[in-house]
Amino acid sequence: MNKIDQKFEALKAQGKKALITFITAGDPDYDTTEQLVLELERAGADIIELGVPFSDPVAEGPVIQEASLRALEHGTTLVGIFEMVKRLRQNTQVPIALMMYINTIFRFGTERFFKLCEEHGIDGVIVPDLPYEERDEIADIAKAHGVHQIQLVAPTSHERIQAIAKESQGFLYCVSSTGVTGMREQFATDFQPFFDAIQTYCSTPYAVGFGIGTPEQVREMKGYCDGVIVGSAIVDLVGREKQNAPKAVGEFVRTLRTVLDE
Repeated sequence: MNKIDQKFEALKAQGKKALITFITAGDPDYDTTEQLVLELERAGADIIELGVPFSDPVAEGPVIQEASLRALEHGTTLVGIFEMVKRLRQNTQVPIALMMYINTIFRFGTERFFKLCEEHGIDGVIVPDLPYEERDEIADIAKAHGVHQIQLVAPTSHERIQAIAKESQGFLYCVSSTGVTGMREQFATDFQPFFDAIQTYCSTPYAVGFGIGTPEQVREMKGYCDGVIVGSAIVDLVGREKQNAPKAVGEFVRTLRTVLDE
């Protein structure tokens, strides 16, 4: 069984919600990223998304765009990320998903990419610029290698929510609001009808992300879903603390875990 599925089953048995965290791989360097993954797990993260840096990250706000550019300037590559995850797997079995753009997969070679995912312990991929209607571009190969293709669904998906929810694997990534990633002071979305529709059609767990960056927002959102996703607030901390980031990130994530478990 995929480690993402195992984690959600274990959390359900414990009556807990999932805390899913995002960091940009290679920012500020591979060694710090490794330390961050281990510290995130110790602090209570259940699933960790690693952002694969890309030169034109269209779905990302300024915080993650800047982290992606820093990682690329420091020589981060997809091969390097695979090698890093291989090292991590000697110390942790925390579920890991790569968040990346489809062109990176195509340029690397789709079969080669998913083969290495399977060999090195990548459990899922999130491809924000691959529309649901084009999911078959990678679906069969991902499935053959045991890698979940995690779908995103937004309040603006409207009539597509049913189809996307029914096809979800691992967990359904529910986008809290339109626009790019980034911290928000408040949400304008009317969440109840959005999550009512998802609950009706979704057979996998569903988690909400985009803009969740404070304990108060975690408290606000946790009632709607099976997990919350926090990214930009953590990436912002990494950008400020650099090689000292693991300690600060760990302290911050522990506050989120505490609120999630209340």
